[in-house]
Amino acid sequence: MKKNILLFLLLSVVAHAQTNRFFYEYKYIPDSNNKEDVKKEIMFLDINKNGSSYYSHDKFVSDSIGKADLERQLKSGSGNLNVNKREKPGQVSYKVTKDYPDFKTYLFKSISTDQYKVKEDKKPEWKILPDKQKIGEYNAQKATTSYGGREWTAWFASDIPFQDGPYKFYGLPGLIVKIEDATGSHIMTLVGNKTIQSPVMTDQETQLPEGIRIIGFGGKEIEVTKDQFKKAWKAYVNDPTKNIREMMMRNTDTSKVTFKVKTADGKEMSDPNQVFREMEKRTKESLAKNNNPIEPDLVN
Repeated sequence: MKKNILLFLLLSVVAHAQTNRFFYEYKYIPDSNNKEDVKKEIMFLDINKNGSSYYSHDKFVSDSIGKADLERQLKSGSGNLNVNKREKPGQVSYKVTKDYPDFKTYLFKSISTDQYKVKEDKKPEWKILPDKQKIGEYNAQKATTSYGGREWTAWFASDIPFQDGPYKFYGLPGLIVKIEDATGSHIMTLVGNKTIQSPVMTDQETQLPEGIRIIGFGGKEIEVTKDQFKKAWKAYVNDPTKNIREMMMRNTDTSKVTFKVKTADGKEMSDPNQVFREMEKRTKESLAKNNNPIEPDLVN
């Protein structure tokens, strides 16, 4: 059965008409001070002849539904936009792409209302070891690397003909079927795969009213270096509501823009100053509880 699966994968690569989708279970500890709180997310690694894309299943579904709902509201012409928190929005918000054959790698990540395309300037340098282990149904071999501020141990299956893997990892003689950092904070394990029709990608954007930006919708990504991203991240940590305040100041008709938030006890706020204070409080609380990123060198 395994040989048939691998043969099918090889044939699909030759045909160039399909995408090989690999499912990874991503376990991670967001708060280093609370190691009992382990999150789980199913991630997709889609591989075709042009490259690969790694992203959250839940976020992909949630964003697709949210975009359709937003476009419906815009077409209605009512002038009001209602962007509610969606069910199962996905815990992992970033996406990583790699372009073949040179494995040019980009991280797509939002900071407040801005969307960034961060070019990776370093490739993983692997040390392949003789150790072998069965990972699921795959015979895998061990490799280690130091990357992004963490020490990583990977297991790759040379029977699967892709020199790729989850997140920014690639360059081993076979697909990475499991990778874990030395602290056990981030573990990605292959749990399944299937072949799908290559998705049709479109550059069409959701056109928002002038001066309005919503996280995840509309606008092109800002392509930056890692140093430029780190600078933007530090500015956000210091002043989480700056982008939204500036957006309101630039908007020529503030009567069309209303921000509302609810406190933990259900009290609704609409006064801009109160809203911004509550947003800043929540953001800083969230950042304090998400202090264990997959790539510390990118934000520290």
